[in-house]
Amino acid sequence: MTRDHYLSALRGTDDRGAESPPVLLAPLSGVTDLHMRRLAQRLGASAVVSEMVAAAELAKGDAESQVRAEGAGISPHVVQLAGCAPAPMAEAARIAVANGADAIDINMGCPAKTVTGGESGSALMRDLDHAARLLAAVRGAVAVPVTVKMRLGWDHASLNAPDLACRAEALGLNGVTVHGRTRQQFYKGRADWSAIRAVVEAVGIPVIANGDITSLDEARVCLRESGAAGVMIGRAAVGRPWLVGEIAAGLAGRAVVPLSAEARAAAACEHYEGLIALYGAAMGVRHARKHLAAYADADGGLSADDRRRLVTTTDPAEALRLLRRAFLEPAGRATPPLGEAA
Repeated sequence: MTRDHYLSALRGTDDRGAESPPVLLAPLSGVTDLHMRRLAQRLGASAVVSEMVAAAELAKGDAESQVRAEGAGISPHVVQLAGCAPAPMAEAARIAVANGADAIDINMGCPAKTVTGGESGSALMRDLDHAARLLAAVRGAVAVPVTVKMRLGWDHASLNAPDLACRAEALGLNGVTVHGRTRQQFYKGRADWSAIRAVVEAVGIPVIANGDITSLDEARVCLRESGAAGVMIGRAAVGRPWLVGEIAAGLAGRAVVPLSAEARAAAACEHYEGLIALYGAAMGVRHARKHLAAYADADGGLSADDRRRLVTTTDPAEALRLLRRAFLEPAGRATPPLGEAA
């Protein structure tokens, strides 16, 4: 994928052959693991982005960071990097590209205190000169497309996303994603999609809108209010990795055919088994718990007791049995522990 074809590589076409807006799976730290991304892409996402990778750790060869940046079976493979110093960011970008990344996204939007406390993520929006040095370092280090994800600003007194986007464009970046909140809002209230329009009007590169998009109807409203070229789906896709593809199909004018209960169960079980294979049984079970809870809550097919057992069991066989039940059996009927008669 060349720099000039970043957006066209993601866009689909509608039934008339016209381009349709891309719909991407957002980078979610500790959530958008390799197997969730594979599922989302196979089920129709225009592109998927890795969970946030600490650039300094990847540059040092940290094993966990390498797993986070893994993209086997994904195309295009987009790796998101976070950091506060130009040299490690540039080196991490080179490593990611050497290992198969087709594009690099730079995190300037994460609001978590553990990230902003280290002057990374959305903290970079408080010093746009320094932010620009990071953008320039990554852009100069790799030949693949480079994008940046940001918020509207640090707070409502400094809504400087248009300025940061202009700097990104001037440095040769290929796209911008904007979450429609400030850092100080964290995830409170509602994302302001109309505020993203100021960024769209400030730059010529593609702008992707992000924040609180949970359905096809909301995606359409977001595109209309923001003027963005596409949308990015985050928290709403947890427990529903098929949602991104459904929204993409709808925006392309195709009929949205919901996955059957059997297909949803198979996808959830594939995800769980993939995590066990990727991380090993002990770590995989722990890593999977947030996903198990989300799958259970998304479909609502478990009693309270069964849901609790699903997210606490250390037995993969029992987890898979309960996960299938969440999708395939009526809600509220408790199931006995593994090995007992049903």
